[in-house]
Amino acid sequence: MYRSLLATLLLGLFPATQDMNTDGMTLENMAIAPPSSELLLEDRLSASGVVIFNRESGQLLFTKEHKIQRPMASLTKLMTALIIIENHELDEMVTIPQSVVDSIGHKAYLPPGKNFTVGDLMSALLVNSANDAALTLAQFHSGSTPAFVAEMNERALELGLRSTSFRNPSGLDHPAHWSTPQDIAWLSMFVLRYPEIADRLGKSGARIVSREGDTIQLYHTHALLHKPSDTTAEVLAGKTGTTADAGQCLMSIVESDNTQYVVVLFNSAERYQDMKTILSALSTTATPVAVQQIINP
Repeated sequence: MYRSLLATLLLGLFPATQDMNTDGMTLENMAIAPPSSELLLEDRLSASGVVIFNRESGQLLFTKEHKIQRPMASLTKLMTALIIIENHELDEMVTIPQSVVDSIGHKAYLPPGKNFTVGDLMSALLVNSANDAALTLAQFHSGSTPAFVAEMNERALELGLRSTSFRNPSGLDHPAHWSTPQDIAWLSMFVLRYPEIADRLGKSGARIVSREGDTIQLYHTHALLHKPSDTTAEVLAGKTGTTADAGQCLMSIVESDNTQYVVVLFNSAERYQDMKTILSALSTTATPVAVQQIINP
């Protein structure tokens, strides 16, 4: 379903329907509407790579090294979630494998041998950014992590994400695991068409319960999600990512003046301060739809 999509479909220019003929559609033939005004960012951002899109029109507001390949940490889990939601029902039961004990990085501490639904594991993946949930879902779907990674790379090519390479389902550092802010922004806009993904990216927390009664409380890792702001712009949803090589990464869906934007930061030293700068700019710009390089690279 939704294979080889036109970029205009990804960018929201046409409604998504299961009946739409998508043969031969890729991101390469995307056309961005011409800019009509300026997004002003007066302060310096710490992030090495930045892209800001208007979610409704697909227009590009701001870029900074948005086509440079870098590690993307747990923003990887957007692709993991996409493959699972395209192939499974939320009520399918999954047994937690013993191998999750050896997973490193952020975890939900899923108990091996216990059974959770795909929906619960998706919550652990997207709300809590749990690496053990990513490993569990990958092995459940493909039988092994390498097989799942192969499907991740195949799906990226189908979507036209030519500057993305996966080596694991969670985002752990690897020399051949990288993407670009532009690719992640496009991927984000696509996966948000699935309510099962969008809802979880926008939840501040969740509680999951195994079939055996084990309860795990999850908290969203995006510190600005639904938080009071000094600006009129608000973070509605998002995904974090942090590793030694990637630095602080962040994808945010922002709403300002009834318009939504996709913001992606790579290799930030202060991602939430960067986001506050962007929120302020989006709040004070009447109709921000143009590219303007104000921030020094």
